[in-house]
Amino acid sequence: MSALAADFTAPSISYTALAPVLVISVAAVVGVLVDAFAPRAQRWPAQIAVALAGLVGSFIAVCALAHHREITAAGAISVDGPTLFIQGTIAVVAIASVLLLADRSPEAGGGALVAEAATVPGSPEERAGIAAGRAQTEVFPLLMFAVAGMMLFPASNDLLMLFVSLEVLSLPLYLMCGLARRRRLLSQEAAVKYFLLGAFSSAFFLYGVAMLYGYSGTISLSGIHTAAAAGQHSDTLLFLGLGLLGVGLLFKVGAVPFHSWIPDVYQGAPTPVTALMAAATKVAAFGALLRVFYVSFDGLGWDWRPVAWAVAIATMLVGSLLAVTQTDVKRMLAYSSIAHAGFILVGVIALNRAGLSGSLFYLLAYALTTIGAFGTLTLVRDPDGEATHLSRWAGLGRRSPLVAGVFALFLLALADIPLTSGFIGKLAVFSAAVSGGATPLVVVGAIASAMAAFFYVRVIVMMFFAEPLADGPVVVAPGVGTAGALAVSAAVTVVLGVFPQPVLDLANHAVPFLT
Repeated sequence: MSALAADFTAPSISYTALAPVLVISVAAVVGVLVDAFAPRAQRWPAQIAVALAGLVGSFIAVCALAHHREITAAGAISVDGPTLFIQGTIAVVAIASVLLLADRSPEAGGGALVAEAATVPGSPEERAGIAAGRAQTEVFPLLMFAVAGMMLFPASNDLLMLFVSLEVLSLPLYLMCGLARRRRLLSQEAAVKYFLLGAFSSAFFLYGVAMLYGYSGTISLSGIHTAAAAGQHSDTLLFLGLGLLGVGLLFKVGAVPFHSWIPDVYQGAPTPVTALMAAATKVAAFGALLRVFYVSFDGLGWDWRPVAWAVAIATMLVGSLLAVTQTDVKRMLAYSSIAHAGFILVGVIALNRAGLSGSLFYLLAYALTTIGAFGTLTLVRDPDGEATHLSRWAGLGRRSPLVAGVFALFLLALADIPLTSGFIGKLAVFSAAVSGGATPLVVVGAIASAMAAFFYVRVIVMMFFAEPLADGPVVVAPGVGTAGALAVSAAVTVVLGVFPQPVLDLANHAVPFLT
């Protein structure tokens, strides 16, 4: 026994480097305890306070670590410039998502969350829960656990930690998708679809991990890079592992042909949860994708870039084309997120410093704009819930010029119109792709951008130039949380479009420290 103890060396862990994730994890555990022991009437405000305190504390920890560079947990976690930039983005997006979830004003229909998730839709028990004003407070610790996984995902420095963090971020989201207050069956269907397809993608991912371990004899990203550079083993295992690992990562970013879950899940999930998935999950997944391909497989660019070209082109075109055909605003934004995944892939394919920094900036700009767009959807309501059918938005600019104007701002940013954050982000990744020799890809991206502008402008024209419906939807006054989330999103969208240089410099400064 003593000999075994002498041979065992515990992995060294730097708690300072892990502070952003640890703060989130502690807040998640406290949220579980609050839900278990706090009186029912006090759970909702207590959960909001705990979640916001944890997220703000995590963001402060990220800022405090701005110049900290370290590989910790026996080499499993890398805290460097890109990691901290992405973790900060995730923290801000998660704060906005909590503010959207916190809105339970009567005008907003009592909030986005179901009273009791275990009740059968339409049952007397469900009606009794709604009448009593209950809400599913477990969503807040679930959100915090998901955010902890999102923060670990781009920091993972080996394949096993990548898989663990992928599951930690995914499992709570499967549950959260089924907690919509209205359209319960659609919400539960979305949760089941996401769970089943997510399980398949995780299986592909894990099989790819096994292949790469068989090839290199290590799960370390840098170790795989060394083995691939040496080229002393069979390339079959290497490329099979790379392909299967790519399937799992591309599923999370929503790239074609692994995108089919996005429209149904985004439409059925509670809108604040949809906002979190469309923004924070995509940021975390692209952070992991950038780390894997820039650390482990940058020397194999000639081998995987042709496939990545095909995926990026298909993602941009399919997302833009199918968005044009949508009559539901929520599904339109879902296909828009697919198209934007293709645009960000252009930066990944550049495989240079400008591509990495441009992708980081694009992720920040896209995430805040998306939060704002989905947050605005929660304010336009019919008697049976959110008015997401496109025809219901006719004349909205005359009914509520402020809400319509804010939504138009977010749509213009998603359409990459100058003086918005979207334009600067698109310019950054396209410039990097040109310098990286991917000019034909940029041409396709420009065509897809022009196609995408059509369906964004179509909504704006309908809001401001169509006659209002006699029985049109009601535009509710936003609660404090929703108003705060929309104000921050709108301010960032404008500021990054007019004065982007400080954030561009921050992204450029982070890039050399990718370890």
